[in-house]
Amino acid sequence: MSRRGPFPAAVLFDRDDTLVVDVPYNGDPERVRPMPGAREALRLLRERGVPVGVVSNQSGIGRGLLTEAAVRDVNARIDALLGPLDAWVHCPHAPEDGCGCRKPAPGLVVEAARRLGVRAADCVVIGDIGADMGAARAAGAAGVLVPTARTLPQEVAAAPCVCPDLLSAVRHVLGQHLRRPS
Repeated sequence: MSRRGPFPAAVLFDRDDTLVVDVPYNGDPERVRPMPGAREALRLLRERGVPVGVVSNQSGIGRGLLTEAAVRDVNARIDALLGPLDAWVHCPHAPEDGCGCRKPAPGLVVEAARRLGVRAADCVVIGDIGADMGAARAAGAAGVLVPTARTLPQEVAAAPCVCPDLLSAVRHVLGQHLRRPS
């Protein structure tokens, strides 16, 4: 399967500080808070039939700070708050494990695309740090950076595309132009 008309075949989001407010090593579903614009951004994609997924490093599992069950519970809470996402893929490894899935490696993006039945090259990855853009690039996907307070200036400078917020990023991906203030 390939691109659906003018839209990407799928949009893959980083989880923490992109779809939801980052709570380091969060294993508590009650602490999940959507990022501003997340509901609307997902609604726009769903209305156009664009599958949505999450690609997330969850090193807390590899570090012994989280369990797979806790990550699944947090993801289920996100699904409950934002509507179900079509694919959830995470890397459970610690950074020093040298796996092929931890962003900026391409593994998460490739696996999410496979689960969605699309080519990674036809996807867009939206995230908040350079590792997200690196994973997109490594998988042959497009990348859109939505900087937060923890995004480094050099990550912004190196990003292929930068948008000020999540909703702007999705509008950009869908080819809609933001209204400029008068």
